Amino acid sequence: MLKAFVRAFKTPDLRKKLLFTLAIVSIFRLGSHVPTPGVSYVDIQKCQPAPGTSSGFMGLANLFSGGALLQLSVFALGIMPYITASIIIQLLVVVIPRFETLKEEGQSGTAKLTQYTRYLTIGLAILQSSTLVTAARNPQSLFGSACTSIMPDKSLGTILMMVLTMTAGTGVIMWMGELITERGIGNGMSLLIFTSIAARFPDSLWAIHTQNGGWGTFSLVILVGFLVIALVVFVEQSQRRIPVQYAKRMIGRRMYGGTSTYIPLKVNMAGVIPVIFASSMLALPGVVAQFKQGTGKPAGWVTFIQEYLTRGSSPVYMAVYVALIIFFTFFYVSITFNPVEVADNMKKYGGFIPGIRAGRPTAEYLAYVLNRITVPGAIYLAVISMIPLIALILVGADQNFPFGGTSILIVVSVGLDTVKQIESQLQQRHYEGFLR
Repeated sequence: MLKAFVRAFKTPDLRKKLLFTLAIVSIFRLGSHVPTPGVSYVDIQKCQPAPGTSSGFMGLANLFSGGALLQLSVFALGIMPYITASIIIQLLVVVIPRFETLKEEGQSGTAKLTQYTRYLTIGLAILQSSTLVTAARNPQSLFGSACTSIMPDKSLGTILMMVLTMTAGTGVIMWMGELITERGIGNGMSLLIFTSIAARFPDSLWAIHTQNGGWGTFSLVILVGFLVIALVVFVEQSQRRIPVQYAKRMIGRRMYGGTSTYIPLKVNMAGVIPVIFASSMLALPGVVAQFKQGTGKPAGWVTFIQEYLTRGSSPVYMAVYVALIIFFTFFYVSITFNPVEVADNMKKYGGFIPGIRAGRPTAEYLAYVLNRITVPGAIYLAVISMIPLIALILVGADQNFPFGGTSILIVVSVGLDTVKQIESQLQQRHYEGFLR
């Protein structure tokens, strides 16, 4: 891998792409520390929670923003509005026939869906920034009772300026991600998420060292981290290859087809989406219970939620979390991979699976294989997502423990994809011929 990077920097056009990507990432990290107008930088630094204490959906959002959310910086919303908009558009493709037609139109339809995603991202950014600014007016909801004020001026003009600045920051992040995709290396949005999560690793690891017994626990966590990374790399690279044979066809005077290929079905076809969905769903009861808290004795269901559904160390929380991850894994795979559509396309172009008849039997076979391969994928996601909760019990880390959950899944998958793109571009420029 190191040789590949050295060769990449020796190639002029590839070096320009790498340096351009690093420059955009540097600007992104700089904007994560620039405070939004109307926020007292000194007061908000005093109110910052200690590393390893944030949890729930707010902790997840802060992780994806690289710590910018709780600092109320220009890039406070990070990439979360774009992620949410992309997921909503993907779900709507299955529900709305117009979107499904656009998806089938190819590049022009995809460009149209991308434009809809951008509009929805801006709308969600306005909504989320308004919610964040409303919470900043009463900072106890974000930082606890010790924090009294972080906004010296709470006038309407200041609030509108903060909402406009954070929304514009989201637009700039979206634009920078697309610039990386077009002129840099790798997928721009994924790399920005990778950067945000990786930026939190040193703080999380140092918090484990300072709060839980020094270098012994720290070394053990590092060792477990390497084992988890090896497991994630192994599973993310694992796939079931279903052989496909295409019959020969005579079109005009030319013969087409007769080739063999395969359909790669990954063990983890859902990626990190089920973990994000499950974390978001589990955060909703806690938010509702927080609004239902009164001055008197809370209701029984409020007490139950606070006792069992807001603490990661609760067995009920763990069981519900695992059940939601398994459910969302099957749900997301079912809407992203359609066996009937794949079977129809194979039949249209003269393809068939050896030993399986074309058409409906092929669709049934693909669904059978997909269900069997999704089971270990769902269990794998559940095990990886439980690592931060186990670390919460053993070493007192928060649910954003760096070597587990969404953080390690995103870091490893984005890292693998980026390295593959670098290697593919290197092979185009440094391939070996027949004669050496």
